Amino acid sequence: MLSKMLDFYFYCVLRKPWLALLLLAAVTLGLASQLPNLKIDASSDALTLEYDQDLDFFREISKRYQSGDFLVVTYTAKDDLFSDKSLAHISALRDELLTIEGVQGANSILDVPLLYSPPVSFTELGRGLKTLADTGVDRTLAQQEFLESPIYKDMLLGPNKKTTAILLSLELDDTFIEMVRKRDGMRLKRDTEGLTAAEQQELETLSAEFLEYSTLAVEKSHERVQQVRAVVSQYKDEAQIFLGGVSMITADMVDFIQSDIVVFGASIVVFVLVLLTIIFRQWQFVLLPLVSCLSTLMIMLGFLATVDWRLTVISSNFVALLLIVSMAIAIYLVVRYREINNQQSGDTQQEMLRETVSSMFQPCVYTVMTTMVAFMSLVVSGISPVIDFGWMMVVGLLIAFTVAFILIPSGLSVLPRPTPALDEDNSSVFTLHFSRFTEKNGKLIVGLALIAAAVSIVGIQKLKVENRFIDYFHSSTEIYQGMLVIDQNLGGTISLDIIIDHEEEPEVVAEVALEDNEFGGDAFADGFSDSDSFGEADEFGGDAFADDMGFEDEDPFASGDAFGEPAGNVAKKKTGTFWFTQAGMEKVEAIHDYLDNIAEVGKVQSLAVVYKVARDLNGSSLDNFELALLRQALPDDIRSFLVDPYLNADIDQTRISIRVKETDVNLQRDELLKIIQRDLVEKFNLEEDNFRLTGVLVLYNNLLQSLFSSQILTIGAVFIGILLMFLVLFRSLSLALIALTPNMLAALTVLGVMGLVGIPLDMMTITIAAIAVGIGVDNAVHYLYRFRKEFNQDRHYVRAMHSAHASIGRAMYYTSVTIILGFSILFLSKFIPSIYFGLLTGLAMFAAILASLTLLPQLMLMFKPLGKEAD
Repeated sequence: MLSKMLDFYFYCVLRKPWLALLLLAAVTLGLASQLPNLKIDASSDALTLEYDQDLDFFREISKRYQSGDFLVVTYTAKDDLFSDKSLAHISALRDELLTIEGVQGANSILDVPLLYSPPVSFTELGRGLKTLADTGVDRTLAQQEFLESPIYKDMLLGPNKKTTAILLSLELDDTFIEMVRKRDGMRLKRDTEGLTAAEQQELETLSAEFLEYSTLAVEKSHERVQQVRAVVSQYKDEAQIFLGGVSMITADMVDFIQSDIVVFGASIVVFVLVLLTIIFRQWQFVLLPLVSCLSTLMIMLGFLATVDWRLTVISSNFVALLLIVSMAIAIYLVVRYREINNQQSGDTQQEMLRETVSSMFQPCVYTVMTTMVAFMSLVVSGISPVIDFGWMMVVGLLIAFTVAFILIPSGLSVLPRPTPALDEDNSSVFTLHFSRFTEKNGKLIVGLALIAAAVSIVGIQKLKVENRFIDYFHSSTEIYQGMLVIDQNLGGTISLDIIIDHEEEPEVVAEVALEDNEFGGDAFADGFSDSDSFGEADEFGGDAFADDMGFEDEDPFASGDAFGEPAGNVAKKKTGTFWFTQAGMEKVEAIHDYLDNIAEVGKVQSLAVVYKVARDLNGSSLDNFELALLRQALPDDIRSFLVDPYLNADIDQTRISIRVKETDVNLQRDELLKIIQRDLVEKFNLEEDNFRLTGVLVLYNNLLQSLFSSQILTIGAVFIGILLMFLVLFRSLSLALIALTPNMLAALTVLGVMGLVGIPLDMMTITIAAIAVGIGVDNAVHYLYRFRKEFNQDRHYVRAMHSAHASIGRAMYYTSVTIILGFSILFLSKFIPSIYFGLLTGLAMFAAILASLTLLPQLMLMFKPLGKEAD
């Protein structure tokens, strides 16, 4: 069967080379024409696990307490923030931002009502409260209020008294919400109950429509961010201004990916051109591998664009990886052809190409298959972008193999035959140094390998998953600078919510019926939007993160209104909730104050804020009757800001919203969550079934904590898969284990180094071990395949080792140098994990080639898996 396939291949490629080249060019150009349709996905799904129950609960809470998306413009004045000049500057900036399409409202220190400057009474609430923009306001008192009041502390004014923010609330896309709700509801049904054929067809149609619609929505969001930036840039002469928010991070991540693809692609092409010129010094061996790499990349990217398979921050690295791997395949073919050309220069070109392909086809098939197995192992990680990365590389490897075995032989058939150039290549002398060293120092090699393994195991035990999201970006980026300003001056960037249920019968309190609002008017009409200012709009997420995912107002996992009406309406229906009694308020306040004293916690918002404000304005604590009166009498805008985001009276549930300082060097997310969970039970006597932690902090922590198990699963899967491949290839368990050992050592080495130097696991670094094994094992396959061939000639292990080093060892050396230097190009990335990915993968490949040229042959000499030597 294999011989017939090869005969057909030889006929098509070697006897019809021009036809093969034309067909390949047509496919390449045809798919390349689709490149303008290639899309990038930088959504927040990359920060969550598939089928995470906490994600479902997060979506439910996001719907129940109503939140939208925001952009945050941080403003640090060069002079006095409260001067006429600075306030006029902020006012002009805010007004111009409000003209941008999609910006629904803006809150700033100029807009919020002042309750303590000087203190007002309950009866004054409805008479129109002053803001900082009004004349006659005592700005010193206003500054003190922004620094100390329960409402504005750690939210509107930084400790330096120069930093504030403008919160831009964005319009909700109702069509987007309805579509994602219906789609995700059907997906849930598919995964739990199953769908009928008609429902499955409906889901496929809806998914396609939603994908198209969401693409346009993302483009509009990106354009809005650029418009905001354009406006902000005009005001940077008077202040230091940064932009933050989920929409901004998403837009910048797309720009990072696009930049990395262009930079990596162009840099690697130049690198390959220079490297091939240095190695081969003949234009045929420079042109053909380079065209093979570019053709592979164009076909793969065109395929992704055609099927609308989108790149993410993680999978975008496949561009550099695919170029390097396809170059390695081309180098193996070229080195073998040059070897044959030097030894059998009297043969015809067709005969030499046929022998080249015949001798390299099987080992290359197995190296590609083992590498594919390595990338397929990433599927078990449970992290969507990592899974996509794995499958993209599987498809890319198939394309790289096909293109190389068509282009290189057919190209050499039609180009002028290169002259033998053995005298120009001294790499075999270099690789022979390794075989001679191995022959003389076998015990030393084994000893060093054992020491390296032991040190690596120690390092692996120090591996950690805790990392700061801000450290993913260079300090020069606006994401980094904006997060730092918000963390240090405006209360924190990452959200954590505590949802508490009261299952006992609510205490009976006085019912208060008011024909009209007793306090009259709408005290906060011009002060607040219908969302919780910075409590809902933190830099990294808050409930704004839910908007990025499309779950602001709808719960795709509920049918109908399973969770009742919006919180604001519920609050007006029922006054008997426990949480609006004195006992309930005091309980929330105690928890609120406890959280406020945790070092890593920034702004805390809850019902305790309205309780503290009411107590201050009243001059004393409020009893149950007064609280009931207050709740019914509050104007709608005050209620929507101080009550509705933290109370669902219909199910007697309260919410405490926290923003955690993501940039805190002492932040240990998992430990923080466990401490809060424990203290809520032990210090505040809450039943574990009656409260739950949610928010972006929980989702991100789940992802990080899963990395350990994902790393174990992926490494286990890749070793098992490759071991099975070796068993099929070599039909010998001992030979399979010997082949696997150097690559296991390389994987252990890179993980050990990460642990020893303190590089944490993240979504990119968990792929390194599997990739290192998958690519590094190519060396073992090629080496053992050639070693066995050389051994069969005279059945002498040492001579077979020297011959293998002098022949296939050169190709291993070339490809390893290519891979190591190629991955170093990732150092140019703006995304720090990509830099770690490149440097650590280069380290792993260095360990792999070193082990393949020393430890692997030594194991062959020690265990003699090919049988006894000839006498």
